Amino acid sequence: MSVAGEFKSLAEDDSETRPVLGPAGNRVRVSEILEIKRKNEILKKPLQTRRLVPKLPESVVRANASVDSSCSSDSSSSISSMKKTLRKTRTMDQQHKVMLKAVKIVPDKVEVIRRSRSVSRSPSPSPSPVNLTKRCDWITANSDPLYASFHDEEWGVPAHDDRRLFELLVFAIALAEHNWPTILSKREAFRKLFDNFDIASVAKFSEKKILAMKTTGKNVLSEPKLRAVVDNAKQILKVQEECGSFDNYCWSFVNHQTLKNGFRYVRQVPVKTPKADVISKDLMRRGFRCVGPTVVYSFMQVAGIVNDHLISCFRYQECNSNIQKASEDEVEETEVLAKTLDKMCLSPV
Repeated sequence: MSVAGEFKSLAEDDSETRPVLGPAGNRVRVSEILEIKRKNEILKKPLQTRRLVPKLPESVVRANASVDSSCSSDSSSSISSMKKTLRKTRTMDQQHKVMLKAVKIVPDKVEVIRRSRSVSRSPSPSPSPVNLTKRCDWITANSDPLYASFHDEEWGVPAHDDRRLFELLVFAIALAEHNWPTILSKREAFRKLFDNFDIASVAKFSEKKILAMKTTGKNVLSEPKLRAVVDNAKQILKVQEECGSFDNYCWSFVNHQTLKNGFRYVRQVPVKTPKADVISKDLMRRGFRCVGPTVVYSFMQVAGIVNDHLISCFRYQECNSNIQKASEDEVEETEVLAKTLDKMCLSPV
């Protein structure tokens, strides 16, 4: 092979491998160099770290963009609608509270107005004297009506009938086992048991009668008290023969005049006094039974021998006026007779 031929072949080989130059000569384009570097960097990375991101078509990209915009618009619209509903609920709650306040307040005012109108139209009732009366403090609104009536009509009223005094003495003895409301509720049983407090009849009760009374009157008085009542009836008959009457005997200890106390409070009212002690000793000396100072003072209170109504009680003045009227009606001859009988009854045996 000739030298010219070898040179030609070399020239042909160089023309195949030599890149085609552009109008700028042999300088390579910058974009191509950057593309080559990017490919080399991708090739240098390991296979695991390579990410093949497929290129989506432009239609899909546009669709996604439209979906995103629609979602964002929907979310913004939903948020605005939620805000509006919250505002509405708040306003409704406020209105509801206002309505509740109106419901609570307005009817009360209307009711007050109606009541005031009805009161102004209706005539004012006159206060009843029973409600205005002031009683002793042991009589309350919850007291037994029988007890209240007994306080208003009988307790502290001067008693001068022997049968009446005998009944009150039995009640005073019964206070050791019962209270006044219980005794008053059993008043008819007492009267039936003791023949309506006929002193002569009770004094004649035999042993058989007393044993029968233990069964019929066990809820009224105990056996010792039943026997004491019978014995006291016998002693009253003796007092009547000696002093003319049991009334004269009882009232002779206070000169036939009620003892007027002026107590303001219940705690000041005593359960016994020296005068009651004197009467008690004289009764026991005569053979009376169950007549201690406490029993005797209860008898003096209920029989009107002493006025122990509180001064704030309406009965205090009424009992005093009755006492004054009775004292004015006394005659001089009666006073002389009473003094004579007093000397006979109080003289030592």
